[in-house]
Amino acid sequence: MERLVISLVLFLLLSSAASRGISSKLCSSEFKDEKYHLNRSGLHLTLYHPRSPCSPAPLPDLTFSTILTHDDSRVASLEARISKKASSRPTSLELQPELATSPLTPGTSVGVGNYVTRIGLGTPATSYVMVVDTGSSLTWLQCSPCVVSCHAQAGPVFNPRTSNTYRQVSCAASECSALESATLNPSACSTSNVCIYQASYGDSSFSVGYLSRDTLTFAGSSIPNFIYGCGQDNEGLFGRSAGLIGLARNKLSFLYQLAPSLGNSFAYCLPSSSSSGYLSIGSYNPGQYSYTPMVSSSLDDSLYFLQFSSISVNGRPIGVASSAYNTPTIIDSGTVISRLPSDVYDALSKAVSAAMKGTPTASAYSILDTCFKGSASKLRAPAVSLTFQGGATLKLPTDNVFIDVDSSTTCLAFAPSSRVAIVGNTQQQSFSVVYDVGNSRIGFAAGGCR
Repeated sequence: MERLVISLVLFLLLSSAASRGISSKLCSSEFKDEKYHLNRSGLHLTLYHPRSPCSPAPLPDLTFSTILTHDDSRVASLEARISKKASSRPTSLELQPELATSPLTPGTSVGVGNYVTRIGLGTPATSYVMVVDTGSSLTWLQCSPCVVSCHAQAGPVFNPRTSNTYRQVSCAASECSALESATLNPSACSTSNVCIYQASYGDSSFSVGYLSRDTLTFAGSSIPNFIYGCGQDNEGLFGRSAGLIGLARNKLSFLYQLAPSLGNSFAYCLPSSSSSGYLSIGSYNPGQYSYTPMVSSSLDDSLYFLQFSSISVNGRPIGVASSAYNTPTIIDSGTVISRLPSDVYDALSKAVSAAMKGTPTASAYSILDTCFKGSASKLRAPAVSLTFQGGATLKLPTDNVFIDVDSSTTCLAFAPSSRVAIVGNTQQQSFSVVYDVGNSRIGFAAGGCR
């Protein structure tokens, strides 16, 4: 079936290239004051939790078990990307009919844990709600006439004909050749010499369309010739967003395209569902952060790797050998539950359970097996600290240690993994996190969100 869908998509394009259900009424006016601006200190965007009542494109009402299922799909696809299997992806750039019968290579799962923001695109500019993902490279959004399919989104679908600065990218352009490294899928070429991108994700979501360029606009300031995908078939778990902003380490990513004018770094604060955060591209205050090196990895040079040093509970290391932390470790904005090497997770679970002695336990919930009766806000949680190479430490508040899975149960917001460790967004929430790509370091500071 997947082959048939992709075949149909490419056939049409090749021949035609010319929280959890809370009502928005409960959103505080304090957080409705959405802002984005571009100035000498960089680009600053408001960031929303995917299930915030203030989100301009909230996710549908999903059970928490469904959220965890999709989170596991994202982790599985990240593991596949950095495994040796990734080297078997198609490398041919042949733009012949046989490409239309090849399944798309799975990339990182979009999942349902991604935060959203707004960008302005086109001339005159229109605002669009976009998913933000540090695990993806190519930015794309849905485009009229949606030759095959567009999912329902908040606001109108982008119409290239209404933008005076819209241009399609030719097959001979260097950006077209760069698509394979950005999407893990080869590009295609239409009969009228327009480059076709194929962005696919591990949960079977995908976007296929024309590689394009246009002007990004923020509060009267503009950035011309931004390269992105103009999607003609967009199917999967994108909520009501218009598309996706890719912040990974790739020359087609949002960061790398804006870096020459704004600076090669970005920072964010991932908010809870009851607060508002931000995404900034450009300069930042270096004195407020503690840093860990951004680790280079031959496994996947587009993802952001760092190195665990230790984990402690109530000030005591959890008691595993330092070699137990040597699993490749990614920091990711879209993974909800952090993953740890099995030995490290087991030691953390035991230490937390010992510290919670006397608190009634609860049955395991989906991938979470260290659970207690009650809500996180009403428990006396132990102090958990994640320390990385160089000494940077995340001292986690209770809401970053536990996650409520229903009205009467909370669970440790970590899970075991055999092939990759991931610092997920539950642990990052409320911290300011800077990705200083120019200086190859990642910084953390407490109290980043309002």
